[in-house]
Amino acid sequence: MNIQWFPGHMTKTMRLIEENIKSVDIVVEILDARIPRSSKNPQIDALIGDKKRLVVLNKSDIADRLETEKWLKYFEKNGISAMAVSSVQGKNLNSVLEKCRDILSDKIEAWKSRGIVNRSLKMMIVGVPNVGKSSFINKLANKKSAKTGDKPGITRGKQWVRIASGFELLDTPGVLWPKFDDQTVGMRLAFTGAVKDEIMDVEELAMHLLELLRENYPNSLTERYKMTDFENLGGYEMLELLGRKRGFVVSGGEIDTLRAANVLLDEFRAATLGKITLDKVGEQE
Repeated sequence: MNIQWFPGHMTKTMRLIEENIKSVDIVVEILDARIPRSSKNPQIDALIGDKKRLVVLNKSDIADRLETEKWLKYFEKNGISAMAVSSVQGKNLNSVLEKCRDILSDKIEAWKSRGIVNRSLKMMIVGVPNVGKSSFINKLANKKSAKTGDKPGITRGKQWVRIASGFELLDTPGVLWPKFDDQTVGMRLAFTGAVKDEIMDVEELAMHLLELLRENYPNSLTERYKMTDFENLGGYEMLELLGRKRGFVVSGGEIDTLRAANVLLDEFRAATLGKITLDKVGEQE
């Protein structure tokens, strides 16, 4: 599956990040806890440079807890401050601001030595589409300051949001990169909804997801769809089996595999299949 998606507004977003990076004190990079590697835009590192940074693994409430812990240790080992949060549940969000203050402690002390006190700390929020940036900001600000939605590409412009705890947040639209050198990355972004379904072959995408779940979370398929004896089936055969188990049978006894594919993707994204992490630490190293 060849996945490419880089709308024109994403070029503008990269320029927006580059133009504003000097005016912020810290960058908060939001990753999807289910795909920490795949949801990390490699172009962001070059734009951020040596700017202070905090990596936030969002949606940790629907990710595999043990895998999330491994990822936090991975980032720590590589000298990157990271923490897991759930914007939907509000879990650990207050700790994000505390962590940012801790990371910026030297800069804050330098300001105080120059008589600068109570200066708002400016943070830039970056991430690929659909990682929950807007929900993250709204929870921090305790209001609906940023637009939210379950489709990628909701936020389209630069938004500064002031919050009561002495921070100003710069929201940026979700941005992918022009080419996925590793198509596995493209597929996993598509699994989570970071790439619009309208440009995808949804059935082929579902087939790949079924194969991945079979290898890593087979019980999710058994418990949700009552699927058994699928160890040696191909992706399309598994999709047909899922459709048969759910009763998606059309005239002539054929299986409505498109409907089965949409159901699978919707239920994976809603965590109906359980807490699942697709990117594993060390998988590609």
